[in-house]
Parts: sequence; C-alpha cells; structure tokens
Amino acid sequence: FWYKALHQSEATRVVPIVGALIPIFSFSFSFLFLGEAFDRQQLLAFIILIAGGILISIKQTKVYLWSHVLKKFQDIFGNLLGDIHAQYRPTRRLLANSIVSAFFFAAYYVLMKYIYMHQPFIGSFVWSRMGTFIILPFVLLVPSWRWHITNYKDKAPKNLIFFLAVRLLAALAFILLNWAVSIGNVAMINALQGTQYLFLILLVIVLSLKFPRIIKEELGRGVLIQKFIGVILISLGLYVLIF
Repeated sequence: FWYKALHQSEATRVVPIVGALIPIFSFSFSFLFLGEAFDRQQLLAFIILIAGGILISIKQTKVYLWSHVLKKFQDIFGNLLGDIHAQYRPTRRLLANSIVSAFFFAAYYVLMKYIYMHQPFIGSFVWSRMGTFIILPFVLLVPSWRWHITNYKDKAPKNLIFFLAVRLLAALAFILLNWAVSIGNVAMINALQGTQYLFLILLVIVLSLKFPRIIKEELGRGVLIQKFIGVILISLGLYVLIF
C-alpha cells in the first residue's frame, strides 16, 4: 500500500499523510493493546510534534484558507453514499492507500514493541527481519517481476561505494528506530520522526550552498514561512517533552 501510494502521487503528498497517521494509529493501538498512555505534558508534546512534522514536510506554495480546504475535502469525498467526480477519484484512492499503509506501519511497530517487551532486542530484531529474507525469493517466481528485476541491472548505480554507504546509513537508521521503540513509547517515537524533516532542511540548505550544481532547493516565501513555523513547533514539542 505504501509503494502503491508513492506510485500514484509525489512523495511530498504521500509522506506527510502517512507520517501524520502512523503516530495516531500507534497511539490507539498501544493504548488498547499495550496499556501505554500519555500524561498531559506528553500528550501536548505529541500533538505539537505531529503538527510541526506535517508543516515541515509538506511542500506547499500557496496558503489556503480553511474554507478552501473544507471545500476541497467535500469535492474529494462528496456524499459518502453517492458518486464522486472522476477528477477526484484518483485522490481518494491515494488517500485510501496512504491510510491503509499508515495502519499497517503502526500495527508493525506496536507488534514489535510487544515482542521487545518479552524478548531481548537483538534476537527479536533478527527474527522480525527473517520474514523479509524468507519472502524475498518468492518475488522472483513471478515472470514479469523477475524480468523487471533482472533488466534493472543496466541502470545500476555507477558509484557503488556511495550507493552502499547510503544503504548502510538506512540500515543503521532502521536499527536505531527499532531500538528506540524497544525502550520508549511507540506513539511518541513515531511522532518524534518528524524531526527528520528538520535535519533534512538543514542538510539541503548546506548542500545547496556548497554544491549548487548537484542539489538546488527553490523555496518561495510562503514555503519558507510554513517550514519556519514547522521548525518552531517541532522545537516547542521537544521542549515540552523534555522539560
């Protein structure tokens, strides 16, 4: 569902939707099945972090009034029992895939938290990844998929060291995320992932100044204001959470 949503639209639309819903679903699941709950201060930090993560991750060039947002919502969903204009059907499918994706992501993290509560971290993490290792060869059994995979070798990255370094960093990030889940509150950990967009902005700004030919980030005034507010909210959420 995650990759289907990415296939249907830009990452700048999918990531904020899924990123906002995962903490909400995680909070519901962890409260119902693990008995985890927030105090008032943590709940306030949780809400602020989600809001900041959404603002800082959305690439929006226009500031819409609430009435415009409400009308767009009505155009997309319309009468829940009636037809929807063909123009908005792809958007609804995108939202549906994003919501289902967030649901399963949250379920995964909560299930992993339950395992970490009863088993050591290393063993739990290794066995959880074993499922991917076992399923992966079956992908090659589908002829059309196997053809796409084997023909992709012509587009392999030229800088293998750089490619492997990126994969290594991604693996380390995933391990650290699971470690955080094992020792902390699932919903709060997911909400804190909004801070990655803060680091992303800083990295993009530095790299665009140092290597303008390789990466260039064009930010209008409205986008800068929006992301600045997002940074403030994330900083405020971290302050409320820690202090």
